[in-house]
Amino acid sequence: MVKRHNKIPGQIYLWLAILIFGASSAITRKLTEIGAQHFIDARNPISLCNVLFVGNICALLVLITIYRRQWNKAILKKISIKNWLNLTKVAILSGAIAPALIFQALALTNVNNVVLVGRLEPPLTLALSVWLLRQRVNIWEIVGAVTAFIGVTLTIILQPPQPMMHMGVHIGVGEILSAIGAVALAVSTIISKQHLSKIPLGIYSVFRTALGTIIFFFLALIIYGHDHFTDVFSPFLWRWMLVYGFVIVVLGQSFWIKGLKASTVSVASLVSSFTPLVGILAAYFILGEAPTMAHYIGGSLILIGILLSQIGIRRQASLRTELSKMISTSAQHQVETTIGFKGI
Repeated sequence: MVKRHNKIPGQIYLWLAILIFGASSAITRKLTEIGAQHFIDARNPISLCNVLFVGNICALLVLITIYRRQWNKAILKKISIKNWLNLTKVAILSGAIAPALIFQALALTNVNNVVLVGRLEPPLTLALSVWLLRQRVNIWEIVGAVTAFIGVTLTIILQPPQPMMHMGVHIGVGEILSAIGAVALAVSTIISKQHLSKIPLGIYSVFRTALGTIIFFFLALIIYGHDHFTDVFSPFLWRWMLVYGFVIVVLGQSFWIKGLKASTVSVASLVSSFTPLVGILAAYFILGEAPTMAHYIGGSLILIGILLSQIGIRRQASLRTELSKMISTSAQHQVETTIGFKGI
């Protein structure tokens, strides 16, 4: 009776976190639309770059508060130069490049496309894990990954006419950027699995977020000019970002961490798989973006692929307790990637 009582609240916290994380893309787009109605010297104070930069700062403050005890000399001395270099690679890929690409995609295509094309990451990560890490998977995971990949592909090629066209297939720039961002995240995950599994999660997440934010800041200045962040201290921006940071970063992370403490890894993995569905519903109710036929077809296949993969994960976990431990470690790193603010 006690276990059952403790498990139900844990799942509720996880679902609340997924509702927040899943809706973040739609909320981000809505904020930029609000900013567009309150220009400052012909500039949008709530630009996507400002949201990402300020959001990362909010996330960093929260992560430092949570993991400050891990940042001590005894632990830092145990981290080799090679590990610091790999942490730097992860920070560049998942902390700077991927979020920048995904946020730019939000400016070029609708939220549903960004959410669904972003699901290219899990099957690509699985393929790279099998190829590079010799990870053993079962038929359910393989079929699930292939099904999800087909769903992402159909989501892209069944889109209405877009600015770019290749071999008779309409491919939008936003979809391409989303796909490249997913590749960057997949490569980052492989590096983390192969080299950083023993790095304390607090050091991993704080370092990635901090360095990623710095790199993104200077990349934006190089690409868009030295005055690109002129409005980053605008009271109008911070008025919205304080609310946004509290809901998306603080509440989202708090619910997720609290839910994990009271739930199993398999339950957390299953709940997190519904993020794209929440994202599509949020885009409809917040932005009025109705799903197209491409979204219905591609999204259905992606959801089927996710469910098949979940069956495979659960079967492996039930067959070998040792594998269950490995899944737990991998899932923790995935949780930290989710916790790091991406706005997606």
